Order: sequence, then structure tokens, then C-alpha cells
Amino acid sequence: MPRVEIKKLRPDAVIPQYATAQAAGLDLCAALDAPVVLKPGERTAIDTGLAFALPPGFEGQLRPRSGLARKNGVTLVNSPGTLDADFRGSLMILVINHGAEPFEIRPGDRIAQMVIAPVAQAELVEVAELGDTARGAGGFGSTGR
Repeated sequence: MPRVEIKKLRPDAVIPQYATAQAAGLDLCAALDAPVVLKPGERTAIDTGLAFALPPGFEGQLRPRSGLARKNGVTLVNSPGTLDADFRGSLMILVINHGAEPFEIRPGDRIAQMVIAPVAQAELVEVAELGDTARGAGGFGSTGR
């Protein structure tokens, strides 16, 4: 189990928690001075008020909360987002309202989730030719419906 250090950058920031014993994602909460209203189609960065120190070889995958997406059309602009192990700044969540109604984000609201996952960095090697495969250069939709 990786050890993740967390620093509150604001006194009202909420330390993330797993909602259940088997949950994969940690709930991330908004650290705001006042509510923020997102109009339909509008996006903004919401501060969590937290900084993280992930161990080398791990990342934080930032994902939408399924309930917000289903009920309100609120999701993340860059889903999944990535929290790199060497970033120490305040974690910001890029939220967008795809719903038909304005959506209010209040201080302390759960706005996203983060999954801690291992990362592999690849060795990149430039070559003159690539090996053949059954798919070849077939693009979007080339493997069927």
C-alpha cells in the first residue's frame, strides 16, 4: 500500500477519504470561500485546498463522480486528469456542467474522486519500421462495431 502525504493549504480543506472499505477512489472536496454556480456549458477550476506527495512510481487519476454526472451532467473537463508524483501545488479540479440547468458547487461538496495507481515510464526507441499486426494501420471503427 503506497503512503501518500497530504498537506492542507487552507484550514477548511477536507482530507480525502474512501467512502467504503472497497472503494477505489478517494472523494475530493471543494475548498471555496463561497459557492460557485456553473451555468450550462461553463467550466472552471475548483480548488481542493490540498497538496499531495505521491511516492515515485505512482500517480493520482482524477475522475468524475458518477452521481454528479448522472444526476446533473457535471463532470471533469480532462477526464481522467493526472496528479504527478512530483507536483506539490494545490490540487485543482477542472469541472464542466454538461447539464441543462445551472449547478451550484458549495464549500465542502464532493466534486471528484482520485484513484492512486502505479505508473510505468516507457523506454522510447525510434525505429525505421514497425512490426506488422492483424489490425495494421486501421483507425477508428476498424475492429468492428
